Formats: sequence, structure tokens, C-alpha cells
Amino acid sequence: MMKLYLSCDMEGTAGVCSWDQCDPKNVTEYPIYRRWMSREVRAAIEGARLAEPCDVLVNDSHSQMHNLLFDELPDDIRVLSGYRKAYSMVQGGDEGFDGAFFTGYHAGIGVERAVLAHTYSPNVLYSVRINGVEFDEALLNAAYLGEFGVPVLLVTGDDAVCNAVRRHLPWAEFAQVKRSIDYYSADSLTPAAAIALIAETARTAVERRGQARPFRVEGPVTLEIESASVECADYIALVPGFARSGGRSLRFTAPTYVPAFQALIAAMRIGRSAAERA
Repeated sequence: MMKLYLSCDMEGTAGVCSWDQCDPKNVTEYPIYRRWMSREVRAAIEGARLAEPCDVLVNDSHSQMHNLLFDELPDDIRVLSGYRKAYSMVQGGDEGFDGAFFTGYHAGIGVERAVLAHTYSPNVLYSVRINGVEFDEALLNAAYLGEFGVPVLLVTGDDAVCNAVRRHLPWAEFAQVKRSIDYYSADSLTPAAAIALIAETARTAVERRGQARPFRVEGPVTLEIESASVECADYIALVPGFARSGGRSLRFTAPTYVPAFQALIAAMRIGRSAAERA
């Protein structure tokens, strides 16, 4: 039986084009779109299982990380729910999986005309580069999974994230559920059409998984962060191993990718303390 890992975000869900729609504090719109997020996750699982029996672990990876509606999910899966997780969007990804799905993903911060584009924590991180290459959430997470031999098989979201990730993970399958028009607008499939597309693409992804390979970053690894503010950089610079290279710029080097990823998560957490005080 295939072991499948699924990391699900929300901004890349069909129809989402506003923070209100994916903000748990919004009691009007958020309940609607968390349901569609949950149904996209279910579609990905059901599509995968059309190709092969799968033992599935889902990591709820959006905001406070308790968005999924369990009554919308298959009965026989496990779900990682709650905030905070030490490895955030890829918590549990080191448990020996055969492949991974990323659903509801979005483009990284700074991408032109990409709906709700950001990288992990936009009030802390303005730019993240690994060995000189700009990395978004999908690449950061794929590289972590790659260290444990797990290839990303499927990415769902808008055209901006699909196009960006395809350049680095050409073996993956992509379910584009909407086309970004601007930061707060998108040309989207209906939820029902998106669910059908995701299920079919997930089936194809599992059928072709023999062609996939883990995405690995060769060491040594240099992590470069451009923080959102000088105050954030002040806090991040307290983390051992970080060197200040400018008012908002920091650098961290490691022999392999995992310590660099750990440093990024630590930087995000401590930088958020400065952002919350601003």
C-alpha cells in the first residue's frame, strides 16, 4: 500500500481571492471556504485511491492549522491538526512516505499579479532564497520532504504557483483551479469543477509516480532572508548561526538542507514576536 503525505493550504483553493475568505476570524466567508478546502483535500485522496490503495496522513497547514472539516474527509485517514507544529507545513513528512501532495498552494511573496502571494509569514518574511534561488512555500516544503526521499507528486492552486513549481519539479502533476488576475482577484473554476479536476489529476499523479523523484538541495546550503522590517531582523539576528548582512537582510549557512529549514522556521517564529509588537 502506498503511503501518501498531504500538506493542505487554503489560499490556493478554488474561488479564494480575499483574506476574508481564509481568515478564521471571519464568521461569514471563512466557514464556506474551509468546507471547499476540505472537499479539495478529499478529492485529492479519492483520486489517488483510484490509482492505488493509499495510507494517508494529512497535515492541515493553513493559518492556525485547524481548518479541515473532519466530516468532509475519508474515515480512514490521519490528520495533523493544530498550531504550532515544529515543522509547520511539513510536520510528519519524515515518516517514510512514498509521495506527497500539496493542495491549495499559492505563489511566493513578490510574484507579480499572483493572488494572495506570500511566503509563510508575510509580516516577517519579504524574501527567502536558498543558494541564491528564490523559494516559495512549495519549494521550501518540497526540499524538506526531499531530504527524506519523498517526491512531490501533485500541486493544486493558481497558475502562478503551478508555473513556478513546474520549473523545479517537472515530474509533478498540476491541477490549476484558478488563474490569478491580481493580488485580490482571480479567474476561478467553480468548486465542483475544481474538485473533479483535482481528483483526476491526483489519479494521474499516482499512476505516474514511478517517474517522480525527490527534490533535493545540494549542500552546503545558504539561507538568505530579507525580513519585512528592521525590527524583525533585530530579533532574527539573535538566533545562533544567523549573520546580519544588511538592515533587513540575514544569512545562515548549514551543511545540509534540514538545519537551514529549521533555522527558517525559528526565524519566522521569533520574527513574528517583533511584528506583533509593531
